[in-house]
Parts: sequence; structure tokens; C-alpha cells
Amino acid sequence: MIPDSFIQDLLYRVDLVDLIDGYVPLKKSGANFAACCPFHGEKSPSFTVSPSKQFYHCFGCGAHGNAIGFIMAYDGTGFIDALRELAARCGLQLPDDHGRAPQHGPQRQALAESMARAAKFYYEQLKRSSNAVRYLKERGVSGEIARRFGIGYAPAGGQGLASAFANYGDPELQLAGLVIKNDEGRLYDRFRDRVMFPIVSQKGEVIAFGGRVLGTGEPKYLNSPETPLFEKGRELFGLPQARTAIRDNDTVIVVEGYMDVVALAQHGIGNAVATLGTATTPMHVQKLLRQADRVVFCFDGDAAGRKAAWRALENSLEVLSEQKSIGFALLPEGDDPDSLVRQGGGEAFRRMIVEATPLSDFLLRELSSHCDLTSAEGRARLVADARPLLGRMLSPLLRLQLVKRLAQSSGFSQAEVERLCSLRAIARPAPARVPRQAPSLLRPLLRLLLQKPVLASRLPLDLLPEHSTEARAIRTLCATIAASGEHALAYPALLEKLRGSDDEGLLHDAAAELMHQPFAEDEIDAEFGGAIAQLLESEHRRAFARLQDKIQKVGVGGLSDEEKRQYLQALNARGRASQAKV
Repeated sequence: MIPDSFIQDLLYRVDLVDLIDGYVPLKKSGANFAACCPFHGEKSPSFTVSPSKQFYHCFGCGAHGNAIGFIMAYDGTGFIDALRELAARCGLQLPDDHGRAPQHGPQRQALAESMARAAKFYYEQLKRSSNAVRYLKERGVSGEIARRFGIGYAPAGGQGLASAFANYGDPELQLAGLVIKNDEGRLYDRFRDRVMFPIVSQKGEVIAFGGRVLGTGEPKYLNSPETPLFEKGRELFGLPQARTAIRDNDTVIVVEGYMDVVALAQHGIGNAVATLGTATTPMHVQKLLRQADRVVFCFDGDAAGRKAAWRALENSLEVLSEQKSIGFALLPEGDDPDSLVRQGGGEAFRRMIVEATPLSDFLLRELSSHCDLTSAEGRARLVADARPLLGRMLSPLLRLQLVKRLAQSSGFSQAEVERLCSLRAIARPAPARVPRQAPSLLRPLLRLLLQKPVLASRLPLDLLPEHSTEARAIRTLCATIAASGEHALAYPALLEKLRGSDDEGLLHDAAAELMHQPFAEDEIDAEFGGAIAQLLESEHRRAFARLQDKIQKVGVGGLSDEEKRQYLQALNARGRASQAKV
């Protein structure tokens, strides 16, 4: 676990306005800043950033959070990667799981600098290679697209990089995967006579390369090995370049090769990415689903392409939720996205993506193709083959739909398929309706605590009603504030501590309201006192109602002496209140 103290310090150092302004130009709007939301298309700005609260909220799509949440949402990274990105901006090193500063921080920085230098060298070499330039022109790649992706060329000589690095024998060049040492101890470049495609991280760092051989050499494509900078199962080629187009289309297209991504971009289809010579992993899918609501895998229609598509399907099941969708577009055998878009144009390719086969249809179609559904054995095999896939599904609703369709195809009843696959859902009774405290009383109290957390120590929690989502959120907030001890949490750190809690959504909504309805600093204490008085009055009303209910059941004689005293006090108080109104 990353220490809370580090996260608090990090959020204290980051200026959210400066951070977001680097991605989306902000304009002053009263006490806050505003922009068109980067997470959904809009013409008038509804995305608001509070400099005092270090919190953002979109009143159009509901996106909200602090600096960590923004990096996670915008870059599609995980929590740790977002912390690492913010730490780098502040000149901090991310502690390890035991709170210690990592020892590889300086080394990682040195590797990143070496990769950047190599990328610059390869890019400069491209214009000096007529063969490489000819290859790209034959593939229809313009100079603009080549610049966008930083395409370069690795010279044919064995030690081309020696001219880019003063110390060619530096072990870090080997660690970065740029230089190889053979059994005789001789050093030589890993990439030689290849068109080079830099693989760029979400932070904009070159972390690896893919090299396409010129001519007939093998392997056709050569990738960097895994290094401290690069893990194949996490990274995708072209994602930083595709981010804007992905957001505009709310769809990301996954293809197999570097040139497929480049060719699609050349034809105006900028929302494509590629896996890096490895099968699609759950981490790939998770990262992509953070970027868009729809992912389409567009692979070749040959045996290898179908195998890659099926592997992508298997690794999507455990991360696909009801709010997202995944489709499959398998190309005619002998075609790839590059050839198809060059022959048919961009519009035809876009139509194919729009009409991609949904995951559920693709799953059943592929399973059925291996079964003889005219025989009892084949229908039984269909259910048996589907069983492990159904068990891996994250989405219970999608699983239920597939169970229904399996029943139709196999001849079993839905109940039988559920039993055979051990998927019968446990019936849950509808939650009992409970009285809910009016938000008009507790919602302002929630905002007061968010604006001035020190008030939590003065709040009598026993006055809060039992069955109320607002009351539960207030209790959660007060417990979090109390746990911070003498060191009061800053506003963004307080919300970060509540990330993932059941009350996170309600607390974020209250924080968003506070952006436009802050309490005047000199009125906070009076507002808080008024809220406590209202809570006390509500408790008196509830106590009086409970006593009246008891009297109706057992009579006045059934009350204890203390209850009789309380009842008389309540009657007298109500009488005085009535006279005051008259």
C-alpha cells in the first residue's frame, strides 16, 4: 500500500488548475475555472474546476474527482500509474508497498532518456535512407503521419547507435533493449535496417520500439524486449496519438500491426491502436474500456486472426461491464486493415466497425461452429464449452442473456442451463422501504462538513436518523476526518480517502454542489448551529411519535415514569410552539 501521508503530500503539491489546463484550456468563471468537458462532447462548457477545493466536476456527464481521478480518467491509467505520473510532475519518487522510496527511480529516468535519444537518432536517419522512405511512400504514408508517430529508420550497420551515445558500452543500453552483447562479448544494435515505430507511454515517453524489416529478412517485425520501462501486456501502440479521436468517437479499434494503425490514421481513422506482438490481455482491455464505451477488435480473417480474436474475447469477459460493449470485425481472408482501407476507403471501413459483431453473437457463433447442433452430443458440447466462459463473466446481465440464448440453441431449458453451469442466481428480496430523511436537512450539513472538516468533532452523531443515505455518508465522512487525528486532511485528500466507499458518489455530488453554493466563511458556524438545532428538533419529534405509538398500544399506564415525564415535556413544548405561532 502507498502510504496515505505520501498521497496527501502529493495532492497538496499538485495544482489541479495547472494540471488540467495542460490538457484542456481553462477559462476563469467566477471563483472557478471552466472548459468544455474532455470526457464527452459538448459545445458550451459545463466542466468546472475549483482552485480552492482542488476538485473538478462536469455538470453535463457527471465526471468528477481530484488530480488522481483526472489522470486516471483522461489517460486511462490505473491508480498506481496515476500516482506515478503526478509524483514525476512534482519531482517525487513513488514509494514501494512498504513506504520506501524505490531504488530504481534514477535508473528508470536514465533509461527513458536513452530511449528518447535513440528515437531522435532513428527519426533523423529516416530521411537518409531512400529505401525506408520508398517503403513508406509505397504504403501511402505521408510525411505528416510519419511525424505524428515518430517513425524512423535503424541503419543497417552493426553499431549505428554508437554515433548517438558517447558510451556505446554503457550497460544501460543493453538493459533498455537497444544493444545486444553476443557470446564473444561483441556489442551490436538490436535493430538494424528496419523501419522503426516508437512505442510511447501515456506520459509521452518512448518506452520501446517495433522494427519492420526492409526486404525479406526474418523476423518481419522485431519488438523491444521487456525492460523496467516496458511490459508488453500493459502497453498499446498508438494510444497516445489516438486519444482525441477515441474520445470523439467513443470507440477504440484494436488491430494487429503497427502499419495497420498508421494506414488507418492516414485515411482519417485515428482511433486505432495495436497490441505489441502479444495476445490481448485483460489489462489491455481494461485500459481501453477506460478510454471509450466501445472496443472493436479488427483482426485478419485467417486462422491466426480468428485465434487472436478468440483470445481477446476470453480476456474481455472478466472486465466487461454492462455499461460497455465489445465487438469483433474479422476481415476477408487475405486482407488486413491496411489493404482494406486503401482499396475501399475510410467510409467503408467505418461502416464495418459500426456493424461489428457483438461479443455475445461472436461467442455463440464461434462455439457453435465446433458443434453439430443437429445431434444431442453436439448440443451438449455447446453448453459444456460455454460453461467456463460464463463463469468468467463480470456482467451478470450479459451472462443471463447468453444463458437464454444457449437454452434456445441447445434445446435445454433456461433453468437446466443455469443448473448445469452452476449459475442460478440467488433470489434476493427487494429491499424494505424505509423512511428517508429529507435531503433539505442533511445535504447542507454534508456540505458544511466538506467545507470545514473540523466541525465533525462537534456533531452529535446520535441525532442522525438510522435509515438515510445522507446520514450514512455523514457518518463515513466524520469517521474519516476523526481517523486523520490532529492533521486535518485537505479537501482533495479527504475525498481520496473515500475513493471506492459506498458513499463516494453522494460525497462527490455534495462536493460538486459546494463548488457553486459555498457557504460564506463568517456564516459557517451559524449555519452549522442551525443544522444541529434542526436535527435536535427532528429527534424530539421522532421520540414523541414513538411514545404516542406506545400509548396507542398499551395506554398511558404502560409507560415508565421516565417515559411519562418525557411525554409531558414534549406536550408542553408543542403547546408553547403552537401559542408562539398564534
